[in-house]
Amino acid sequence: MRESADEESTSWSATRAWAEKELAPGERVQHVTRLRGGWSAQMRRLDVSGPDGARALVLRSFVKPFYVRYAPGLLNREADVLRLLAEGTGVPAADLVAVDAAAEHCDHPSLLMTLLPGRVRVDDAGTERRLTLLARQLTAIHAVRVTDATRPRAYQAWTAPDRVRVPAGTGRARLWRRAVDVIRREPPAYEPCFLHRDFHPGNVLFTGDGEDLRVGGVVDWVETSWGPADLDVAHCSTALALLHGVPTGMAFAEEYTRAGGKSADDADHLYWRLLDALAYAPDAEKLAVPWRELGRTDLTPEVLTARLEDYVGHLLDRFG
Repeated sequence: MRESADEESTSWSATRAWAEKELAPGERVQHVTRLRGGWSAQMRRLDVSGPDGARALVLRSFVKPFYVRYAPGLLNREADVLRLLAEGTGVPAADLVAVDAAAEHCDHPSLLMTLLPGRVRVDDAGTERRLTLLARQLTAIHAVRVTDATRPRAYQAWTAPDRVRVPAGTGRARLWRRAVDVIRREPPAYEPCFLHRDFHPGNVLFTGDGEDLRVGGVVDWVETSWGPADLDVAHCSTALALLHGVPTGMAFAEEYTRAGGKSADDADHLYWRLLDALAYAPDAEKLAVPWRELGRTDLTPEVLTARLEDYVGHLLDRFG
């Protein structure tokens, strides 16, 4: 097995041996490439050859202590979701090959799956077309039917009023206090549906260009939940506002509705939008790191802080 020159030195010999044992008879891993653009896990592409030809797989391994601690829940959840989505849902997700969520055989908790076509696109060019495709894809995800046995866990909020970190040095302290006050209430009633829960441009692969642009796959199903559609819309909207600017983030909910999705009334919708946006205060660095790896070096902490504050202000003006 050959590894690319930029492969990190983190030990994974046991993981490699486990992955090879999970291949079909006669298959061998010929080359390994580290994939960029992730935050929570190390991702590797495994190029495999065998009697029936060549194929490519993706190996997800949790190495950060926080994610290792929660890996059994996260990776087993993703494995269950991939099995569900393979049952004719029409959602372009990877096929599960194997999972070792507790690292019983691997150096780190790992999941092995098929490689989906396409690549992450975070450049500003072509944003309008991608926005439409993202909205259509999210409505399809929300339409996935589940049974009592396959229903994912209830959603978890990623912030709370007392946990919000207001950006330092801002001259708009009143705006931030007003935003925090919006989520200082019981969650609104909602009609639950199947949520990706981390749906944003970094987790969607695109193929083609121009009119031939298509969604090739949706990845990262470790946070899949059961909850309000507005929360998924909110999460993607926040990411779009930070990545491409506030107007794009504000436009996504309208695209989602145009694609057939349903939204709560303004007051409840604002709650979900701010519950998500405030989780990224003060500077959305968690999102920015993988985006910079993909070439968006313009997304400095200063730029993201300004965009987040602007976005919160626009939400309050539009829905408050």
